[in-house]
Amino acid sequence: MRGGLVTIGTVAALLAAMGLTVLGLGAADNAVANYDASSWLWSTSRSELARVNGVTARVDTRMEVPGGRRHQMQVAQTDRLLILRDLNTGQVSSLDLATLQITATTPTAPGLGVSVALHEDAAFVVDAVQGIVRQLDPRSLTPVGEPVRYPPGITGGAFDGAGKLWVAVPSEGTVSAVTAAELPATPGAAPPAGLSPKRVETYEVAEPAHELVVSTLDEGVAVLDRTSTSLVTVRAGRTLRADLTTTAPGSLPTRTSGPQVPVTVAGERKVHVVRDSDEVQRFTVPGAGERLSPAVAWAGRFYCADENTGTVYSFDANGQLVDTIKGSGRPGPMELEVRENHLFINPPNSSTAQVVDDRNQVREVNKYANDVLGGDPPPVAPPPPPPKKPKVGKPGAPRAVTAAAGNASARVSWQAAASNGAEITRYVVEGAGQRHEVGANQRALEITGLTNGETYTFAVHAVNAKGDGPARKSNPVTPTAAVPDPPASVTAEARPDGTVLVKWPAANGQGNTVTKYAVTASSAGATAPTGESPKTELVIPAGQLEYGTQYAFTVIAVSDKGAGSKASPVSNTVVPFTVPKEPTELRASTVADQPGTIAVQWAPAVDNGRPVTKYLVEAAGKTTEVTDVRATIGGLGDGQNVTVKVKAVNEAGPGAVASTTARTVAAPRVTVTGSSADATSVTVTFTVDAGGGRATCSAATGGKTASGSCSSLRVTGLTPGTAYTVTVTATNAAGAGTATRAQSTDPVYGVATCKNGPSGDQRTYCNSDVAGRNGNEIFEITQQVDSRQAGWVPDGTRLRTYCKKQGENVDAWIYNNQKQSTWWVQVDYKGKTYIPWAWLNLEGGDNLNLLPTC
Repeated sequence: MRGGLVTIGTVAALLAAMGLTVLGLGAADNAVANYDASSWLWSTSRSELARVNGVTARVDTRMEVPGGRRHQMQVAQTDRLLILRDLNTGQVSSLDLATLQITATTPTAPGLGVSVALHEDAAFVVDAVQGIVRQLDPRSLTPVGEPVRYPPGITGGAFDGAGKLWVAVPSEGTVSAVTAAELPATPGAAPPAGLSPKRVETYEVAEPAHELVVSTLDEGVAVLDRTSTSLVTVRAGRTLRADLTTTAPGSLPTRTSGPQVPVTVAGERKVHVVRDSDEVQRFTVPGAGERLSPAVAWAGRFYCADENTGTVYSFDANGQLVDTIKGSGRPGPMELEVRENHLFINPPNSSTAQVVDDRNQVREVNKYANDVLGGDPPPVAPPPPPPKKPKVGKPGAPRAVTAAAGNASARVSWQAAASNGAEITRYVVEGAGQRHEVGANQRALEITGLTNGETYTFAVHAVNAKGDGPARKSNPVTPTAAVPDPPASVTAEARPDGTVLVKWPAANGQGNTVTKYAVTASSAGATAPTGESPKTELVIPAGQLEYGTQYAFTVIAVSDKGAGSKASPVSNTVVPFTVPKEPTELRASTVADQPGTIAVQWAPAVDNGRPVTKYLVEAAGKTTEVTDVRATIGGLGDGQNVTVKVKAVNEAGPGAVASTTARTVAAPRVTVTGSSADATSVTVTFTVDAGGGRATCSAATGGKTASGSCSSLRVTGLTPGTAYTVTVTATNAAGAGTATRAQSTDPVYGVATCKNGPSGDQRTYCNSDVAGRNGNEIFEITQQVDSRQAGWVPDGTRLRTYCKKQGENVDAWIYNNQKQSTWWVQVDYKGKTYIPWAWLNLEGGDNLNLLPTC
């Protein structure tokens, strides 16, 4: 059981965290996970769990737990399951590590005093306060049978290596073992009647009411009596006591590996090592202070963490300091756990951890690695600070206030005033004893009732919620009857670059020279001057008019006397437009089941006045046209990092480019982490980086193949005692990745067997080689030919075998249980020679089928 404390929010938050999709890969796509030699480590500052591969000393998955900084969590784990208990809420959750999904939850009393334990398919919740040990089905977290009940105030509650749960009862001075009941076939179903966990062993280890601390062993339990300062070990039903001499209370790790039990006395900074009934070693831990975590035995050494400095000290079997592991280098809790043939050292408050293999080699782990499932996205530049909120005040003065004289009239126009934080509600035009209020979107006014020959000046100011802004005066004008004619017609053309071209024929100046023309734009409910031109056309700049809005135009002619005509007829209506804006929310992702393929999608681009007719998607020099807001791009390289560019096209042409990156699925990478063998099969364990795809796996050697799991495969039907090279292949849409492992099958041995009979010559028949036939004779051929006899071996001689071959029938009669056969076995005796199977009993059941035919 993992005894560390982690932090978590609600179960719903955890589930949400585990369902995240990262770099285009969902959690289900990463079910080809590496379970062997892995352990989940907690990071307090990031509120997340990281799965560390002990073989590679790398993180392969990170899971953020929102809100976890304020909750403590007990964690129990196996290769397949992770059971979490939230100390703040008491909620227990079971997670399937293949899918990273919660499979079940169940409530317990919140706070310390309840713990969870997990071993293979057996799960227990131990209520130490109530003295209740309850088995749960880890698939559904439903109770299995009736609980085992103890007096209140028990301690312990962890599994030993043999699968027994050990609990100490201080009020009785005893320790007992509990075995799990067999799980029902269907998760959550009621077990058969009478099927419950059972208390199978109980041992007296201390006087009643002594303070006890428990550490489970590879098989059995160690109980530290802190009251009498003694350690009792229970192995195979045998109890042994070792008396210790200490001046302060000792502590034990939750689990101890190997035959020696370290007892850490933090108050003395000493570790006492006990084997059976003797204290065999005692050594001092460097440094000062009492914040030592319990020393852990691993691979012939003892590792003890100083939580004052974040340092881990390594001592050999003689108590000599042989290594100092810097660890986090700062104060804080340290978690040391032996799991999957590795020691994991985790400071929860640090970004790094360490892994120690069975050769005591230490490697550092970056718990915050980003190139993994759940890793942080690339850093994003912080957004610019929000613009300062403008000071709200009265509006500014209108810009470019101009007047043009007409016949007993004047035309006044202006550009918009600054609103200064409050929307302009109206403009006021004053002059010639008149006051006119016009709408905020009406910035041209014809003033009548004037006297020709008299000079006028007009003032315009804007009004908002804060009041009247300053006025700006126009140029002086003198109305006259000698005004030009207006242009006879006006045409307008919206152009692809966003500009609008307004044209008209030259106006008749009526005896005066027309020096300029003033153009006014009208849209729904609004008029505004757009510019002046000395020519018979005006190009309105891109962006001055709103794209996608309808406009029409009028023109007045202005003479060299400053007199203006009436307005021309209204032009045709146009809608300004230009190329679209760039698409937004652009995302590109790996297509897991297609080689060289990525999927791209985006939000529609702003069309800028004309409908978007298509999108151009460019990747790796190839351009694809689509009318939808998504595309699948194929024909790329495997494992290729691709920059994707997308732009929208309308009548004006292609618009601005949006870009992102994606990676196509890569061929898998296989790392073999271990192998083992028996006489006829080889098992390989391995990890697979699926390259963003979905991998299938196989292992092959000697003409035999196994397929299925992408973490461990067993190839059967092999020849005993033979060196093989196993090729592990992982295949996805992009291709195959391979790795090899050399592994020999175990040889098969046989025992030459000839047991003397009960009487006469039978009593010495098997004692030695004699002339003629005798038991345990070995030949160069599969016949009992004297001239080809290689020798003779006494009864009980162990011989390595190679293969079997048909030959002369041999009957061992009473000397080997009436065994008779025509099979002979090739053995290692003066080279490769043959002994009748009748005289050779194969180890492991005398199964001749294990041997190939010679």
